[in-house]
Amino acid sequence: MARRRTKKRTHVGANNGPSGKAVPANKAANSPKSMVIRIGAGEVGPSVSQLVKDVRHMMEPGTAARLKERRGNRLRDYLTMAGPLGVSHLMLFSRSETGNTNMRLAITPRGPTLHFQVEKYSLCKDVRKALKHPKGGGKEYLTAPLLVMNNFTSPPSQADSDNKVPKHLESLVTTIFQSLFSPISPQTTPLSSIKRVMLLNREPAKEIDGTYTLNLRHYAITTKATGVSKPLRRLNAAEKLLHSQKSGKGKKGGLPNLGKLEDVADYMIGNDGEGYMTDATSGSEVDTDAEVEVVETRTRKILSKRQRDRPRVDGKNKGGRNGVEKRAVKLVELGPRMKLRMTKVEEGVCTGKVMWHEYIHKSKEEVKQLDKKWEKKRQEKEARKKIQRENVERKKAAKGLGAKDGQEDDEDEMDVDEWDSEGLEGDGEMELNERMEERGEWEDEEEEIAAG
Repeated sequence: MARRRTKKRTHVGANNGPSGKAVPANKAANSPKSMVIRIGAGEVGPSVSQLVKDVRHMMEPGTAARLKERRGNRLRDYLTMAGPLGVSHLMLFSRSETGNTNMRLAITPRGPTLHFQVEKYSLCKDVRKALKHPKGGGKEYLTAPLLVMNNFTSPPSQADSDNKVPKHLESLVTTIFQSLFSPISPQTTPLSSIKRVMLLNREPAKEIDGTYTLNLRHYAITTKATGVSKPLRRLNAAEKLLHSQKSGKGKKGGLPNLGKLEDVADYMIGNDGEGYMTDATSGSEVDTDAEVEVVETRTRKILSKRQRDRPRVDGKNKGGRNGVEKRAVKLVELGPRMKLRMTKVEEGVCTGKVMWHEYIHKSKEEVKQLDKKWEKKRQEKEARKKIQRENVERKKAAKGLGAKDGQEDDEDEMDVDEWDSEGLEGDGEMELNERMEERGEWEDEEEEIAAG
C-alpha cells in the first residue's frame, strides 16, 4: 500500500518553510486576516471579478484566497462568520447602476468603513504583458508584503478648510491601512522574508477641490550582488545549479558553454581580451533601482572573547566591515494597479453615522441635529436590549421555579406554547392535510392553488 504524502513545501508550519520552523499559535491568531468579497457576484462583471482575484493574491497569505461567493449572500452573512474565523478586515467590491466600480474597506466588527471609487485599475495579466521580463509564480506570496505609504497626511503649513479632509480623518485612514498587515521590527525581521512591497501614494490635492486620491502599486523585490562581472555571476549560479542537481531538486540547463574556449580565463576576460569585465565595462547598462549594503545572513562560527580581540590587536581589519556586501535592488511590478478616490467615511460596518463626505457638506447646526438623531437611535437600541435581557431573565426564573416545585408537565406545556405559535389550530390543520394526502385529494388541491 502506498504511503500517504506529507506536505512539506508550502503549508504553514512546514519544516522547510519560509522561516524554517512552525508559526506560533498566538502569532498566527494575532496577525490580521482579511476577506476580499464581491457584493453581487453575478452583477459585477468579469473584469471586476478578476480584479478581486488579483487583490486576494496580493493580500496573501493572510486572506481567504479561495473564497466562493453566492448570489444570495449578504453582508450580514460575512459579518457573522468574520468573528469565528478571526477576520479583521473586509474589502468589498461592487458595481453601481451607473457602471462605477466601488471598494469599501471596513474593520470588523464595529467599523469604521472607508468608501472608495475605483477610478482606474489594471489587472495582473495586463501588467505582465507590458513588462519585458515579468516575474511571478515563485515563493513571494508565502509572506506578507511590506507596506510603504507616502504623503498620507497633509503638511502642517497647509491650512484646513471645509472642503478638505480633516486632520483626524487623515490619521484614521493611515491607521486603517497600517493595520492591514502585521507590523515588522527592522532589528529582528530577516531581510530574506521581505519579497514584495505594496506602495500607497496619495496624490497632492488641488487647491479648489479637497479630493483624497490614492495610487496603489504592487512590486516584487529582487536583489543581486554588485561589483561582480556577469560571467562570474553565471559561474556562481552554475555552481548552485550543480549542487541542486546532485540533490535531485534542480533543473537541467543554464550552464555556460566553455567548449570553444581554451582556458576559463578567456571566458572571464572576454573575447576581445581587454581585461576583466565588470558591470561598468561590460557595455551593458546597469538596470537597478538602488544599491544598498546588506549584512550577510549566513551562519558564522561563534568566537570567544579572546578570538574576537585578536584581530583588533593585530590590526587586520582596519577600515573594513566584516559581513557586509553591496547588493543592487530592483522592483518588478506584479500588479494590480488601482487609483482609489475616497468618497465617504462612516462609523460602523457600512451602516452608521457619516463622518465625512466628499460631495455633501453640512453646517454645524445640521451636524448637531444628526448627532441628536443618532443619540436617540442609540438610546432606543439600548432600551430594546434591556427589555430583551429582562424577558430572558424572567423566563429563566420561571423555568427554575417550576423545576423546584416539581411541575414538569407545566414546564413542558410552557415550552410548547413558547415555540408553537399556532397551537391546537396548527395541529388540526396538520391532521387534515395528512388525511387529504392519504385519500389523494391533496394533488387536486395543489393544482387548484397553482391555477390561482
